[in-house]
Amino acid sequence: MIPSKGYAAQSATSDLAPWNFERRTLGPHDVQFDIQFCGVCHSDLHQIKDDWGGSIYPMVPGHEIVGKVVQVGSHVTKFKVGDIAGTGCLVDSCRSCDNCKEGLEQYCLKGRTDTYNALGQDGVTPTYGGYSDSIVVHEDFVLHISDKLDLAAVAPLLCAGITTYSPLRHWKVGKGHKLAVLGLGGLGHMAVKFGVSFGAEVTVLSTSASKEADAKKLGAHNFVVTSDEAQLTSVAGTFDFILDTVSAPHDLNLYLSLLRVNGVHICVGVPPTPYQVHAFSLIGGRRSLAGSLIGGLPETQEMLDYCAEHGIVSEIEMIDIKNIHEAYHRMEKGDVRYRFVIDMATL
Repeated sequence: MIPSKGYAAQSATSDLAPWNFERRTLGPHDVQFDIQFCGVCHSDLHQIKDDWGGSIYPMVPGHEIVGKVVQVGSHVTKFKVGDIAGTGCLVDSCRSCDNCKEGLEQYCLKGRTDTYNALGQDGVTPTYGGYSDSIVVHEDFVLHISDKLDLAAVAPLLCAGITTYSPLRHWKVGKGHKLAVLGLGGLGHMAVKFGVSFGAEVTVLSTSASKEADAKKLGAHNFVVTSDEAQLTSVAGTFDFILDTVSAPHDLNLYLSLLRVNGVHICVGVPPTPYQVHAFSLIGGRRSLAGSLIGGLPETQEMLDYCAEHGIVSEIEMIDIKNIHEAYHRMEKGDVRYRFVIDMATL
């Protein structure tokens, strides 16, 4: 076993605190890399607090992980010591179901293994995430990271990036489309960057008028304050797609009305309460309501390569790990532009 240290929650009511634990000894196909940076996702806080149920403690959060390879198993062919590597939301899957065979491991029919707060494919071994000094992952679930980009700013691409890249690619959003991005946070700001890069006309829908300058700086063509009825009326029935990144309760019927005929509303945020949708909100314009969950390993690598080629990274604020609770409080208030990243050298 490999001695490791990190920050863990011991229960749903305890704060994160230093914790020593063990990573598995490398198997023939495993890669160990020292973690240099780990992004802070809102889902980290949800799972620490057991907001979604089923949390496993002790819990070491973090699934936006980048660092340097320090050891490889005897049969590893994809990585060598010294490579820059990353791991996102997944560390394993069954590998044998139809979805896994298609590179859609996030939809594994037998149950994927998340990077933390999950059990391995043996159904027994808990997984621990990136708020730690190192990690051991099967080479098939490790990603190549370009040295062309700021490594800290790449970390959030492994969740916030792929969560928005995947649906935009799936629905082939691009030139000639009008895309609305609902919410300008960790996910939303990446959706703007990708939407603009893909050639769509991008409008940000936000409750915060103060974010208009940021939206335009990120490349958005238009900005609509959703609390302003006149502004909403002016864009009714105009969008081909809405990418909904909001994780707070909100009225989908209102936003569905902004879609043109055959428009698609794509949910990637996870509000704490179920959506309430009126049938007429859909059938009145042959509109579709859809959802999307991260991406598989091939698509995540494709996204990282695309970002390296086009110079796309997340907008980040670096923090020391001892300030993680302050970061959580600020994140809950929307006070981050636009992703916290932990400098793991501070562990």
